[in-house]
Amino acid sequence: RVSVNRFWQMFFGTGLVKTTEDFGLQGEWPSHPELLDWLATEFIRSGWNVKAIQKLMVMSATYRQSSKATPDLLQKDPENSLLARGPRFRLPAEIVHDQALFAAGLLVERIGGPSVKPYQPSGLWEELTMQGLNYEQSKAADLYRRSLYTFWKRTVAPPMMANFDSAMRESCVVRETRTNTPLQALNLMNDVTFLEAARFIGQRMLKEGGSSATSRLRYGFRLVAGRAPSAPDEQILRENLQYHLDYFSSHADKVKAFLAQGESAADSSLNPRELAAYASVASLLLNLDEAVTKQ
Repeated sequence: RVSVNRFWQMFFGTGLVKTTEDFGLQGEWPSHPELLDWLATEFIRSGWNVKAIQKLMVMSATYRQSSKATPDLLQKDPENSLLARGPRFRLPAEIVHDQALFAAGLLVERIGGPSVKPYQPSGLWEELTMQGLNYEQSKAADLYRRSLYTFWKRTVAPPMMANFDSAMRESCVVRETRTNTPLQALNLMNDVTFLEAARFIGQRMLKEGGSSATSRLRYGFRLVAGRAPSAPDEQILRENLQYHLDYFSSHADKVKAFLAQGESAADSSLNPRELAAYASVASLLLNLDEAVTKQ
């Protein structure tokens, strides 16, 4: 029961027993006790097959419901404790990081190996540790590994992970907090990881998205959001693209500075001004609610 409740929390955002860290008398009563018992027996019957029980959950009609919250549903089930709609919640820090790299085509999916040290503000370790330790940033492909392999110093957590509520590793955490703050948006707009990912998404839009601005914008939107943009979406993207094309036309120095973000070099075969404009649109896409929300 404890195990299947953890799986349920992973997919639905909240466990059938909300207090996943406490199944005892001080914890909350299951919202659906019979469902919890049935899932537990199915887990046992499958021979403790984790993939099978997770497949059962994600293929259920409950999971595949729309997450749209209509006024009627909000009145009847404001906290979705009755599972009146599909799950919708902000993605964990690790997934926010990894999917940006994946959309950019940068994510290194190799399994195993030592920890890596991705981008972080310079001087952070020296400022916050008594020994004045120096942070030696990883190079090349190690910068684009899954966040599972990110090196953690217990007293100085990776800033991006901390901003998106990842557990700090100082104690065991079964249920992470989940917040939505302006600092997270600033992180997505200014972190080198996301700026570099935006540049590579911009490159993909120019090289893989077709010959017209509309087809390129549609391609970039689908890469990040997983769906085709609506007509209003397209209008906003076109206006944003034109704004940045005009801006970078009169600010050539900004083009060079923007494209220099990250260790990897910009594609020299592309027009720098055009690439900077599409990368700016990609940065906007990575900041969309849809890009950081499971829905």
